[in-house]
Amino acid sequence: MRRLLRVLPLVALVAMALLAGCGKPQVSDAEKKVIASLALNTLPPLKPDTTNRFADVPAAAALGSTLFFDQGMSRDGTVSCSTCHKIDRQFQDDLPQAVGIGRTNRRTMPLAGVARDPWFFWDGRRDSLWAQALTPLENPLEHGGNRAAFAHYIKKRFGERYERIFGPLPDLSTVPANASPLGTDAEKAAWAAMPVSKVEDVNRVFANIGKAIGAFERSIEPPQTRFDRFAIDLASGAEPQGDDALSPEEMLGLRLFIGKANCVTCHNGPRFTDNSFHNTGVPPVKDLPPDRGRIDAVVQVEADPFNCLGKFRDGDDNACRELRFMVKGGPDLVRAYKTPSLRGAAARAPYMHAGQFASLEEVVEHYSKAPASVEGVSEVHPVELSDRERAALVAFLKTLSE
Repeated sequence: MRRLLRVLPLVALVAMALLAGCGKPQVSDAEKKVIASLALNTLPPLKPDTTNRFADVPAAAALGSTLFFDQGMSRDGTVSCSTCHKIDRQFQDDLPQAVGIGRTNRRTMPLAGVARDPWFFWDGRRDSLWAQALTPLENPLEHGGNRAAFAHYIKKRFGERYERIFGPLPDLSTVPANASPLGTDAEKAAWAAMPVSKVEDVNRVFANIGKAIGAFERSIEPPQTRFDRFAIDLASGAEPQGDDALSPEEMLGLRLFIGKANCVTCHNGPRFTDNSFHNTGVPPVKDLPPDRGRIDAVVQVEADPFNCLGKFRDGDDNACRELRFMVKGGPDLVRAYKTPSLRGAAARAPYMHAGQFASLEEVVEHYSKAPASVEGVSEVHPVELSDRERAALVAFLKTLSE
């Protein structure tokens, strides 16, 4: 009996500790404010894309959806946008580097919420969703096509649908079957021989292909997660219940994310991204060509005939502030890559711009150690994290995928 009496206080203490872990989390007002800012319900309405007047036209999005899944939109009829942007895998492909007609040097980025980005691709080499959609079509390692062939294909397969949206197609009878400023030597020669008026006709059809695909991609938004339900309850003063409550480990990970580990510096806002470019010391992949990130993309986006300042943009150039005032040089751009959204990240390994890390554990280890960059200067500084803290960070990140 005496032994039982001695044990009872210990049992009571354990029970109290367990109950404390299951109740309303003890969070400071400052932490609540940051956590609330990360919840999906704070995502503002999607702004109109004034560079694409068809962006919110349902018929354009429907045509864009058709083109997105159409393997005919490639040189050999085997590749579509959905080859890499798989609808059941968050519109990505789980590969270290995307594979179309050939193997590329970059990881496929997911598409949820992509219409909210100011820059596109890992390096930001395009400045609109519709201009981004055009780029893989002529990349020899992705779709491998050429814009004259695409114009003919649209007229043959989707002429009526196209004209109901964009107006009459131009006369393409004198346009070569294959011609492009970015294609093979023969295609480049055919393009150079075309009259200026026909070049513009083909470019206009090509731009409208991008605008249709962009209208479809614009409709893809991220779903609500366990974290969002927790954050909404926390902000309202309600006690998260059931699966919506974060475990003590997940709560520790969240506190580290917005505190000691400093992840929130770049992964902020309801999409967990600052939409900017950073050198974080991610190592290159040995067998891939040199990749210097944002510093080289600046030249590409300025030279793109489909950029915001080009003749194929709808509306006026008031929408072009990002392009007009972008940072064009400096050491900060060397090996700087776009901050990816962390929503759904736990379910889409591998990670980084070329799939350098196989797991979230490897990602956390990298940022904890913060190795120097092979070129330029990494912005990341070492953070001493215990094994328990690293596991907690991973546990929290998983709540963004559930």
